[in-house]
Amino acid sequence: MPDRHPQPAPNYTNAALTMGWVNLMWIFMVIWGLWGLLPVVLVSAGLNRGISWLALKRG
Repeated sequence: MPDRHPQPAPNYTNAALTMGWVNLMWIFMVIWGLWGLLPVVLVSAGLNRGISWLALKRG
């Protein structure tokens, strides 16, 4: 068997963050179109609070 060295995995962090942002934006646009701006503000505030809580929990 030939001596093969495994190649490092590609870094998809930027692609994942970009697609996460794109998905968040279209979901916000759908919520805004169906129910208005206030639910978008409430969902975004809830997401911010949840992310902050996770950051504190993880240390």
